[in-house]
Amino acid sequence: MLRNARATELWADGRILLVDAKGRTRVDEDGRLAYQPAADFGNGPAPNAVLLGADGDIGYWALRVEQDVPQEGWRGLRSAGALLNDTDAGLLTTAVALLGWHDNARYCARCGAATTRAQSGWVRRCTGCDREEYPRTDPSMICLVHDGADHVLLARQPSWPADRYSVLAGFVEVGESLEACVRREVSEEVGVEVSDVRYLGSQPWPFPRSLMLGFAAIADRSAPLCPADGEIEDARWFHRADVRAALNAEDVAVSGLRLPPSVSIAYGMLSGWAHHDG
Repeated sequence: MLRNARATELWADGRILLVDAKGRTRVDEDGRLAYQPAADFGNGPAPNAVLLGADGDIGYWALRVEQDVPQEGWRGLRSAGALLNDTDAGLLTTAVALLGWHDNARYCARCGAATTRAQSGWVRRCTGCDREEYPRTDPSMICLVHDGADHVLLARQPSWPADRYSVLAGFVEVGESLEACVRREVSEEVGVEVSDVRYLGSQPWPFPRSLMLGFAAIADRSAPLCPADGEIEDARWFHRADVRAALNAEDVAVSGLRLPPSVSIAYGMLSGWAHHDG
């Protein structure tokens, strides 16, 4: 539990990250987050500030700002994430997720009374029943399905840009293991069964509050594909060479294939698979 005295210490020499309602913040030309001195916003923690972390006695905070049109140099996590170092990327991810949670947790889920911020933004306390609520993370699986050789199964949603394909993904349901989620989602989205489900890694994805859990699995390339109506516009197998070419082309379609942004775990999974010859 962070006491008020410690919060004040972390504010004194702290740095503020200003974030608008669309998750945009100012990024310097050298690819660094443009922090503001906390002292410019008062002698103690602003009521709406959230603490992102600390480096010694230097606190890193975030504040929501209102703006209809982004100012010059303001960018979101999707466009700026690949430019940021690991520390800045992690702080911006936390800021977007935490501020978004506050925007949507203003009333108690138990009694409906208003809630207020507490513990430097990491708790919301109900003014009616005194219930405390903490930030939530929703687990989602994302799976690279391959044939055990040189082909990977990718799909696209109707709303995506032309030629954009990616690996399959979906939310974990209540009472479901991660491995069961992989098998169910792949079956529901493209109609194939998978085996040899293996964990690869994870990525926090604050849109709005997901934790992407990456897996790889094997499927029979001869099995018919049945894209889920209304959810999957197309699904097809791509050769490793096509994926490599698309990776090298960045956000340009090559041979009818445009990959997800490089900031995403999907891109990292595909890059790892494409450059592995085993």
